[in-house]
Amino acid sequence: MSQEAGQETQQDALWKRFFKAVWFIFALFGRTFRILFMVALILGVLVFVVYTMQLDENVRSQFEGKRWELPARVFARPLDMYEGQQLYADHLEQEMKLLGYRAVAEPTQTGQYRRKGDQFMINTRGFQFAGDKEPARSIKININGGKIASLGFSDGKSPLNLMRLEPVLIGNFYPRQNEDRVLVKQSEVSPLLIRGLLAVEDKKFYEHQGVNPLAIGRAVVANLKAGHTVQGGSTLTQQLVKNFYLTNERSWQRKIKEAMMAFLLELHYDKREILEAYLNEIHLGQDGDRAIHGFGLAAQFYFNRQVGELKADQIALLIGLAKGAGYYDPRRFPERAVERRNLVLQVMQQEGVINPQEFAEASQRPLGVEEHKPSGASPFPAYLDVVRGQLQRDYKEEDIHSAGLMIFTSMDPITQLTAETILQKRVAQLERSQGIKKGKLNGALIISSVQGGEVVALVGSRDVRYAGYNRALTAQRQIGSLVKPAIYLTAFEQKNKYNLGTRISDGPVTVKIDKRKYWQPGNYDQRHMGYITVLKALTLSRNTPAVRIGVDVGVDNVINTLHGLGINKKIPEYPSILLGALEMSPMDVQQMYQTIAAGGSYSPLKAIRSVMNLQGKVLTRYPLTVQQVASPEAVDLLHYGLHRVTVDGTAKELSSVLPEWKKVAGKTGTTNDKKDSWFAGFSGQHVATVWVGRDDNKPTNMTGGTGALKVWADLFRVLPTKPLNAGGSSRLVWVDIDPTSGLRANPACGTSVPTPFIRGTQPQKTHFCAPVAPPVEEGTAAPAPAAAPQPASGNSNWIDNLMQ
Repeated sequence: MSQEAGQETQQDALWKRFFKAVWFIFALFGRTFRILFMVALILGVLVFVVYTMQLDENVRSQFEGKRWELPARVFARPLDMYEGQQLYADHLEQEMKLLGYRAVAEPTQTGQYRRKGDQFMINTRGFQFAGDKEPARSIKININGGKIASLGFSDGKSPLNLMRLEPVLIGNFYPRQNEDRVLVKQSEVSPLLIRGLLAVEDKKFYEHQGVNPLAIGRAVVANLKAGHTVQGGSTLTQQLVKNFYLTNERSWQRKIKEAMMAFLLELHYDKREILEAYLNEIHLGQDGDRAIHGFGLAAQFYFNRQVGELKADQIALLIGLAKGAGYYDPRRFPERAVERRNLVLQVMQQEGVINPQEFAEASQRPLGVEEHKPSGASPFPAYLDVVRGQLQRDYKEEDIHSAGLMIFTSMDPITQLTAETILQKRVAQLERSQGIKKGKLNGALIISSVQGGEVVALVGSRDVRYAGYNRALTAQRQIGSLVKPAIYLTAFEQKNKYNLGTRISDGPVTVKIDKRKYWQPGNYDQRHMGYITVLKALTLSRNTPAVRIGVDVGVDNVINTLHGLGINKKIPEYPSILLGALEMSPMDVQQMYQTIAAGGSYSPLKAIRSVMNLQGKVLTRYPLTVQQVASPEAVDLLHYGLHRVTVDGTAKELSSVLPEWKKVAGKTGTTNDKKDSWFAGFSGQHVATVWVGRDDNKPTNMTGGTGALKVWADLFRVLPTKPLNAGGSSRLVWVDIDPTSGLRANPACGTSVPTPFIRGTQPQKTHFCAPVAPPVEEGTAAPAPAAAPQPASGNSNWIDNLMQ
């Protein structure tokens, strides 16, 4: 008789004894005991059934509902590429590096590129955009003179009209538990990963019903022999249940519950769904308090690659981490990680997943883990503040942090990095030159597009990676002369009364506040230039002419203009606001100058283009909304005046810094005691506002021209942008005028200034030029002097009367 047959006979004898004992008890205690026993048995069965039904409800409700609290992903704008597009080769390569593309000798896989001079071969990854899908492509790009000269497929036969690189991930909004994962479908991962995972973790995955009794038995025997746990018997489904529903508690109760739930899970769902859930749920690492879940995120966290781009050795490492991500952490314990990886590779070879040659090559490779793990914190926290503010108007906080939203923004990562570098370097230089204690001077910078009002970059501090006080959004500082364009725009709306040639007194001015109170503002240099044109007053940022005009057109109307330009806060109706005694944030100033740059068309500044859910459905689009708040011809005059500021006015340094073709416009701003230095301006494509100052509100000893303007100049010197068409509008007509009278210039007088006017408002009269007196002979009376030229009626005298 065999040993197995002997064991079965012995087991049969034991069962017979058990049933005899039960029957003896029944007979001994009689009918009452039997009734109680049956009741208890029935109750036990009922309790078991109810408990099982509750487990089943728990399994189904969570698996079919929102399985995970998923962080919202925030993306920069995609890089659109087409022939003739402005793009520098270095910028293209920088963007590809931000996306994790790898430079190779010959691109064969997605996420690889080759560069030779200004020529690129790129194997793109493709991306599911809001509304359409960009396929993976193999393309060739030639760049010449900062523009795409040709774009086509890498075979050189087929051109491409338009394509897009996938957008750079710029940040996340995490759930409460700080779990992070990038959801992947089974079709998106390499078959090698699936086969390797099953070979190591669950060979009988497609055969069992959630629990593998034979594997459990083998594990029990192995562990008893070793005296401690050396082998696990859990199926892949059980591991998923433990991670998805349960805790890591070591107890028989938890193991029984795990087995029951695994069976129920297999009862309701197919193997593909369960395997896909495992791929996204398994814990594979830790980054501080951020938990790394799933193979999709782990591929990025350890190798800075998409999961579909992993090689055999990298796949083996991630599979090995499933046993203990902390114990085998490749950054902390590389020797353990190599040993575990090679063991997984060995199992993969034994199970026929890889061949001996592949095993030999893969096991000899270094770990290849990125030395610096990608932080879960956004590298652009200040920009994310703008995104969060816009989202909160349309979405619940819970949805922002847990619904897995895909948020597509207008941020240009190359422009953002450029702006950060420039602000940091220039503010540090200004700090040293002014003798300010290191770290005390700070700044903020915002860049938006003229058309559309999209925020393409935002810097909230010198410490660009610190998610703290965002000066660009929240710092409320006096704006000084930045308010003056609103005064002149209000005046130009009265086109029959004010134009760039109108003469205005630069002399002392007194404004009556009430019966006993007067305000007597002065010019910054404490000098007076007599009567000057409005163009000169704006160009040189003279105070008293601005006050005269502001009082004449009405402080209330200037405030209305500010509101129309996009300043939503309440503005006190005090004459002092005419010189900038008004607090705004840099974002407020940006909105004001954005509207001016866009020809008087108000579009609320925005950072988000669209929001998409996990299924690819567009939830919200943020289309361009436009409201015309100022007459285009009045804005045309203002554009030219602000352009002259940058040529021969308070910002004339720009004319020596920028190339001649790069025409811009802007305005300096300086507050009392030189506490705040501002410059806001625009080209034909971009608007930018710069603030420089101290958080403790102490003086910086800098004007707008010696502080913030330096940052702005550094930025626009390198920023690819289009020039401003200053004064070139068809709504304007150019006339040579005499600067002393504001009338048409008389060629005989020898002085003239070409000046644009709104068509139909140009001066019709010609300046009178007194003839030169003949020599006076001795003994004769000198001729009476010619009458001094008087200001044009309605241009100047009335304002002096008003102010006294």
